[in-house]
Amino acid sequence: QLAVKLFGEDLHVLEEKGREIEAAVKSIPGAADVQLEQISGEAQVVVRADRDALARYGLNAASVMEIVSTAVGGEAVTQVIEGQKRFDVYLRMAEPYRIDPGAIGRLWISSGSGARVLVSQVADIRLVEGPPTVSREDAQRRVVIQSNVRGRDMGGFVAEARRAVDDHVDLPPGYFVTWGGQFENQQRAQRTLMVVVPVSLGLILLLLYLSFGSFRNALLIILNVPFALIGGILSLAVSGQFLSVPSSVGFIALFGVAVLNGVVMISYFNRLLRAGLPIEEAVRQGAMLRLRPILMTAMVASLGLLPLLLSTGVGSEVQRPLATVVVGGLLTSTLLTLLLLPTLYPWFAERREVETPQ
Repeated sequence: QLAVKLFGEDLHVLEEKGREIEAAVKSIPGAADVQLEQISGEAQVVVRADRDALARYGLNAASVMEIVSTAVGGEAVTQVIEGQKRFDVYLRMAEPYRIDPGAIGRLWISSGSGARVLVSQVADIRLVEGPPTVSREDAQRRVVIQSNVRGRDMGGFVAEARRAVDDHVDLPPGYFVTWGGQFENQQRAQRTLMVVVPVSLGLILLLLYLSFGSFRNALLIILNVPFALIGGILSLAVSGQFLSVPSSVGFIALFGVAVLNGVVMISYFNRLLRAGLPIEEAVRQGAMLRLRPILMTAMVASLGLLPLLLSTGVGSEVQRPLATVVVGGLLTSTLLTLLLLPTLYPWFAERREVETPQ
């Protein structure tokens, strides 16, 4: 869920500072599975040519490295052709002659003068610990400290982790930290939603105004959005979940259903008013007659999402927040639509609709 990337040049400094960042992140409540990427501990055979010794025997470093490379890694010497297929044939020393630095040092090299020299006489061969891989990003070396978040929201965790790293980890010049992983994707998605949600609500308000020809009616229907928002937030709090990208998408779906219920009720009120009923009678009859359609809409949406709400398998981390928001929001939205919308309608109704036709 969270990847702290440390960039720099020296691998030893990266490992040292990475350990400090790992300790700082572990100290934050909610941190789980904190782990530094392995950047040392890999056994490596290092062969360093002794140029003075090579000069005495009339050899060069390339000849030594070629012998070692061929003996240990192998070299393609020919090919075998079978029909349309070609297979390289590799030549290398048998395992007993390349199994350790001592065996490699006992390999023979022939000089230009015909003298035979052991590799150990012209090179230093050691078994050392080195990095299994050297990871790079944007042409810079980097290590990654990974972490998951349990029992709290990711945004608050990252903010606290940033402060802990800034307070307890002193980075040398040229070294810097970036924060990525699922957190980075979540931040990017939330920035997009901060634009999409207001634009969507604005378009809904415009379409309602064009449909009803009344800004008051459109504004009254939009009041279903905060009605639904209350239930969605409460359902997340009761279930112990936090605002995330799936729950934000659930809010968008919830707003659509809530607005639909408002349209069903307000449009029927307006029809009864145009039929000549007094506003109090129109509200009373409309609320009674629209009770069943509104309940059916809310129940169908809620029951359809019930399997997602109860899911615990693979993908439940995406399905449950979305279903929780929609089901909880529909509960409060439906109740408040049935109770408050009829009460508020006389205040928002247009005068031409309230007046009884002659």
